[in-house]
Formats: sequence, structure tokens, C-alpha cells
Amino acid sequence: MDRLTRLLDRAPTPEAVRQLLPRDLHRLASELRAEVISAAAETGGHFGGGLGVVELTVALHYVFDTPRDRLIWDVSHQAYPHKILTGRRERIRSIRQRGGLYGFTKRDESTYDPFGAAHSSTSISAGLGMALARDFKGGDNHVIAVIGDGAITGGMAWEAMNHAGSLSSRLIVILNDNGMSIAPAVGALNDHLSQLRAGRLPSVFESLGLHHEGPVDGHDLNSLLVTLQRARDTTEPGPVLIHVVTEKGRGHPFSAPDKEHYHAVAKFDPVTFEFKTSKPNAPTFTQVFASSLIAAAERDPKLVAITAAMPSGTGLDIFAERFPNRTLDVGIAEQHAVTLAAGLASEGMTPVCAIYSTFLQRGFDQVVHDVALQRLPVRFAIDRAGLVGQDGATHAGSFDLAYMSMLPGMVVMAPADAAELRRMVATAVAYDEGPIAFRYPRGEAAGVDDPHEMRPLVIGRGRLLREGADVAILSLGGRLADVMAAAQELSALGIEASVADARFCKPLDTELVEGLARHHPMLVTVEDGAIGGFATHVLQHLASHDLLGATRFRAFTLPDRFVAHGSPAEQYADSGLDARAIVAGIRSALGL
Repeated sequence: MDRLTRLLDRAPTPEAVRQLLPRDLHRLASELRAEVISAAAETGGHFGGGLGVVELTVALHYVFDTPRDRLIWDVSHQAYPHKILTGRRERIRSIRQRGGLYGFTKRDESTYDPFGAAHSSTSISAGLGMALARDFKGGDNHVIAVIGDGAITGGMAWEAMNHAGSLSSRLIVILNDNGMSIAPAVGALNDHLSQLRAGRLPSVFESLGLHHEGPVDGHDLNSLLVTLQRARDTTEPGPVLIHVVTEKGRGHPFSAPDKEHYHAVAKFDPVTFEFKTSKPNAPTFTQVFASSLIAAAERDPKLVAITAAMPSGTGLDIFAERFPNRTLDVGIAEQHAVTLAAGLASEGMTPVCAIYSTFLQRGFDQVVHDVALQRLPVRFAIDRAGLVGQDGATHAGSFDLAYMSMLPGMVVMAPADAAELRRMVATAVAYDEGPIAFRYPRGEAAGVDDPHEMRPLVIGRGRLLREGADVAILSLGGRLADVMAAAQELSALGIEASVADARFCKPLDTELVEGLARHHPMLVTVEDGAIGGFATHVLQHLASHDLLGATRFRAFTLPDRFVAHGSPAEQYADSGLDARAIVAGIRSALGL
């Protein structure tokens, strides 16, 4: 037994935690916080949210009979302490690595994770569903949903509270109020919570039918235990919301302040607390986008940028430094962000809606109904396209090619490198005939970045990069470097490949596609999206023009499964989309 983690060693599971005396819990919380810091030094990952809920995590597992009592963490990037206390301490240093623990809660990882999460604002809906299922079955267990003050701004949370408040089902909602989403919280609800912390206003939650308790100091274990036990033992019907005030990043070891309270960190030295970061070789796609958008806004005074609580992730924090009054952070509200952009476009503005691919899924109906149907010129900057590495399947940008390109009138572009992204930003800003989207991956941008590159592209025009007679490879987006490497390797094996960059998923460069099909015995497409995207459009065109008899066709797409977390290189190798797999697939198709 390690003398520095004496209680944590004795309490590897909630059942063991509940055998401790209340006076021991302060020491347990201290050891748990130290363990989170120690593990993060080795692995990096989500950090500040977990440090802020250490005492709350201990109290919840002490008071409630988990896993019989269902404990749901909204988003769950704050769940590292929860994972440590629920039998996963020995694996915590594998978190977010290939074959290791997932960075969020996951049903098939532990019985203590009753509901998987990673996207925001879902916990109250899921919790109410579990509470109603319990009532239908005549059960008597508790259901607890922990949601942050950033996540509770999402409309789905209010839909759930509206429903829950009209019912007599018992549900406990813990509002973890730390004044933050990833970035500082924004909006009128944040102002309301500030007033509640000061005791100046009646609670809006009471008006929705939720019994409101608090605010409670989320780092005072004695207060937490009393409040949670009261909520557990009450016989009053209906939902209760406990307002818990915490400090994101509490107890972090770093000397410098951080605007996101160390939401996520790189690996760091456990003694000096200096981060182990390497100097990037090139700007990221996100940085190239931000720089290009600033240049475009210098020329277009009507350009407005919109983010849904992700200013740093999308690069709009950089844009906001130059144009603070033309940057709109709507909070975790992707549906609102899309229709807000539609409203701006309808009045002649130039809205650019910058949202991660995985989160734009939440606003899909608005993209269809409010933007595409009305042919409004909203520009969608879709970050984190393709596979994203350690955040895994919940954050992968697998589906945007399919769900955007199937919409009538939607232009969909995908850059292969920095220069192409700059040109696509210029193209999107100049395009006023309808909606237009450009999607780009996470990480360093390939190619040479020229900040002066502002030439718009011709809509629906690709480019031929390499000529060969044996096979044609038509690439879209961020896999082009691997495609070019594959072509070189094929050449060394005596197979000469033409390589083209489609640039556009829609409208398709039909002249380029037809030329490749007519002059090569095999046409191959490569994309970092799911089945139903770019290859489908190419195949549809070939079939409708009776060109499938002129060439054999193969498509390299993401596999028909959710790709597990790991490094991006590991994920693409696992998906058959790295250079080695492309070479092997083409050789197999050629019968070699």
C-alpha cells in the first residue's frame, strides 16, 4: 500500500468508498486529486473539469448505491475521477490511447457508466428515461444526472427539464456550476446563475417544476453529503435540481493562469510541471482557417463568424481578437447557430458558421430546413473532418460528406493542404448563390502555407496532379498525401497511377471523372468519410453515363463501423486509408 494514497488504495470501488468514515473522505478526495494530476502528467487529456468535481465525485459515490443507482455524467470529460473510483485506476494511464480506457463514459467499459456520453446536454433526457423505466418496472433506485452550466445552455437540456417538471418521477439533477464551458460560459443563463450564487433571484428551475436546492459549495464535503443525503431520502415526488458551485481546474499544479482553466492538457513533467510539447512543423488547418477568415473579413465588412461554445477549437478566438464585434459565441446551441446564420444571410450578411463536423450533426435539420431549402448563402466551416485521434468515435467527423452532399444546392469542398484551404475560404466568402461548406481535418496542414493566397476556385473544378496509365486515384480532402505516397510506391512496383484532387464532392467535376474513367482500366476514389459520401456521387455519375463498362471501380472510405480511439495514424491504418493499405487494396483489385 502506497503511504501517499493509503485511502485510495483501500477504496478502489464505490462499495469500498462507502465503508469509509465521513471524516476519511477529505483525505480520499485529496489523494484522488493527486492521482488525477499524476495520471495526466503521463497521458495528457481532459483535465480541468475532472479536478473541479473531485469532492462531488467522492460524495456522489459515498451517498448513492452506484451502480444500482444510476449516475450519468453529461459530456463526461469530467469523469476521470469517476473512472478512478470505479475500478479503473490501474488503467487510467492508458486513457485515450489505442486499446486503453475511453476518454468519456462508455456503457461497455463499466457497469458504473450507465449511459455513454461525449456530446453535450443529453444527461437529463437520458436520466428521465431511466427514471420512467424504473417507475414502469416498479423499481426504487435513484437516477442522478450531473450537468455543467455550459451544457445546460443546450436546448435539449431545457426540453428535458420541461418534460421532467410536469411529472412526478423522482430524478436528481446536479448542476455543476463553474462558470465555464470549455471557454468561459456565455449568455443570459450564465448571468442568471451568477445572480443565484449571490442569492438575489428566484430560480428559473423552480418555475419549470424542479425543486431547487443550493447553491452548495462543491468543494465542501460536509455540505455536499448533507445535501445529497437529503435529496436521496426525501419522499417528495418530482425532480430536484441541486445547484453545486465548483472551480474548474481546482488544485492544478501550474503556475500560470489559463483562460480555459486547463480544460485539456498535454503531457507534463510531474516534478517541474512543464509541458512536454514539441514545436509544430507547420500551422494547423484550424490556424490556416482563422488567418484566412481574418483576411476575408478585412475585405468584407458584412462577414460575421459564429461558434457554438468552441472559440479556441475552431480558431475563432483568434478571429475575435481582431473582430470582437463580429464574433458570435452562441453557447452549446448548434441548432440555434445554424438558423441564426440563416437569419443573418437572409438580410445580406456574410455568415460563416464554424462548427466541428461531429457537432454539426446536432444542427442537421436546421441545415436542411432553414438553410438549404431556402438556398441561403450560409458558409459552413466544418472542422475536425475525418478521424480525430484520441477523442475517438464520438468526435470523429465521419458523416458530414454524406449528410451535406446529399442536400440539393449545397456546395461541398474539402482541401488537401493549407493553400487549398485558403482558396476554399475565399471561394465560400465570395459565393452568394446558396449554401456552401468546406471541411478540413484536425492537425498540421500539409503543403506550403501562403497567407497571400486568396484566389477563389472555379466551382466544381478539380485538378490533375500526376499521370499514369494503369490506375487513376481520385482523392478528396486530407488523404491526398497518403495517396501521393501510395502512387510512388505503386510506381516502384511497376504500376503507374494518375492522381487527381477532386476538391469538390459537390458539384462533382464530371469532366475530370469521365476522363479518368475513359482512360484508365481502374478508377479508385479515396476519402476520409463514411460510406455514402464522395464515392457514391462518383459511382452515381459513372452509372448514369454508362461508364462502368469502361473501367473497374473501387472506393476507399471509412469502414462501416465506429473507429476506436488511438492516434490518427493508428486510426487510418485500422481503417485501411493509409498509403500502405491503399497500395495493398489497389494491387488486390488488379489481381496482383
